[in-house]
Amino acid sequence: MTDPLKLFSEWFIFNFLNIAKDSQLGIATEFFLYDSIKIITLLFVMIFIVGIIRTYFSPKMMKNFLSIKIPGLSNLLASIFGAITPFCSCSSIPIFIGFIESGLSPGVAFSFLATSPLVNEYVAVLMFGFFGWEITTIYVFLGISLGTIIGILMSMFQAEKYLEPDIDINKKQRNEIQYKSMNERMLFGYNEAKSIVTKLWLWVLMGVAMGAIIHGFIPDDFIDFVLQTSGIFSVPLAVLVGIPIYANCGAVIPIAVALFEKGVPLGTALAFMMATAALSLPEAIILRRVMKLKLLALFFAIVVIGIMIIGYILNLL
Repeated sequence: MTDPLKLFSEWFIFNFLNIAKDSQLGIATEFFLYDSIKIITLLFVMIFIVGIIRTYFSPKMMKNFLSIKIPGLSNLLASIFGAITPFCSCSSIPIFIGFIESGLSPGVAFSFLATSPLVNEYVAVLMFGFFGWEITTIYVFLGISLGTIIGILMSMFQAEKYLEPDIDINKKQRNEIQYKSMNERMLFGYNEAKSIVTKLWLWVLMGVAMGAIIHGFIPDDFIDFVLQTSGIFSVPLAVLVGIPIYANCGAVIPIAVALFEKGVPLGTALAFMMATAALSLPEAIILRRVMKLKLLALFFAIVVIGIMIIGYILNLL
């Protein structure tokens, strides 16, 4: 089946802009135009739909729901909740702090914090558009599993002992908004999509632009050289390179796609993406507000190890 957007992109680039079809500039420009339009459109639609669904679940309901006393189940539910919230790592922290202050188990709150920046509706949309449903399903499963395991481990290490003592666990809950009609729910979904896409679109374009440059201009021989040099250490190297970079998955996925298409193993490319989304200096600075350095270092170390394991698993698959 012919893709109308693909045909439009080719016509615009090769006829309207008069750029040679097989040139490096032509390949990079087509990549940028096609993926930018596709990604931003899909983002808006998916966030709009998920926003409507979220109006049926109040914060109080979510806290009670996540307080189930069955070992591991609360962590799994918190990871799933993190997967359906469209936040980057720094945006997830206020909700994480709110969970802690409301009396939710820190281990359960950590499951949310770990999963939220890695798996959400716009990440699923982007990965589906670039990699297909099989890889997207595996990634979502592994991301939720990682969050669940991290939360369980943090409970085992008794994370509550290493929280800062000034955290207000008696903080009053804000009044919850009641949605009485579908029009109100749709308006919330629209505003949610508009707000998030407004914040993300520049990051998306920057990510697609970097992906387009890699796609059109970086020779395959260079990628092969890097892979042969790093060998089995490509995954740890990708994670270490990604940690200092603060970006959300929406910006990094196109870069990961371009690297993958150049021959970088899938797990290595996605390990880089996950490290930039889940671990960053701004996140560490904000988290220092609620936890001691020992707990912060432990959380980052567990996430790094988890991302590396996922990278190796995906490379094997």
